[in-house]
Amino acid sequence: MVEIGCIEMVNRVTTGRTFHAYFNPGRSMPAEAEAVHGLSDVFLSDKPAFAERVHELLEFIGDSPLVAHNAGFDFGFLDAELNLCGHPPVCRTRMVDTVALARVRHPGAKLSLDALCSRYGIDRSHRTMHGALLDAELLAQVYVELRGGRQIGLELVADVAETISAGTVLVRRERPLRPARPHSASAEELAAHLAFLATVDTPIWSN
Repeated sequence: MVEIGCIEMVNRVTTGRTFHAYFNPGRSMPAEAEAVHGLSDVFLSDKPAFAERVHELLEFIGDSPLVAHNAGFDFGFLDAELNLCGHPPVCRTRMVDTVALARVRHPGAKLSLDALCSRYGIDRSHRTMHGALLDAELLAQVYVELRGGRQIGLELVADVAETISAGTVLVRRERPLRPARPHSASAEELAAHLAFLATVDTPIWSN
C-alpha cells in the first residue's frame, strides 16, 4: 500500500475532516503500477512506512462499519499491512461493498467507479490518474446516489457519521433513535394547538 485517503461524511454530507497519507513500500515500484497512480520511487523515498502512521489511521476509522468499492480488493491490501504491524485484519462483518450495492440497483450494467460516475453525472474530468483521496471524493458522491441521494430526513435511521477511506466509507452510529412519545397530547396541549391553528390565514386543510 502506497497511499490512503479518507473523507468524513455526516448524514451524507462531507464535513471537511480527512486523513491522507503516502507510504514508502520498502520496494521498487513496478512500472505498470506507477502508470496507474503516478507515484514513483523518488516521490515515495522520503515517505513514512505504513507502520509509522497506522495508529493515526486506526484512530480515524475507529470501530465503524466500512464501505468500499470492490471491498475485498481494497481490504486485502489493508489487511496485509495491518498483519505486518501486528494488528488484526478488518472484520468482514464491518464491510459493505458499493459494487454489490450497484449490482442490485443496476443489474447487468458496468460497475466501475468511472462508469458509476458517468451514470450519476458526477464530474471526474480532473481524474487523470488513480489517487486515493480523489477516488474517495468520487466514491463519496457515488455512495450518496446508491443510497438514494442526500435527503434522508424521512428515513428511520440513527444519526450517522460516514467516512470514506481509500475508497472506503465508515459509518458511525452515535445516537439511538428518539423514543416515541410516551403519552397522547394533554387537553392543555390540544387547546394550545387549536388556538394556534385559528391564527393561520386560509389554511390549506380547509380547502
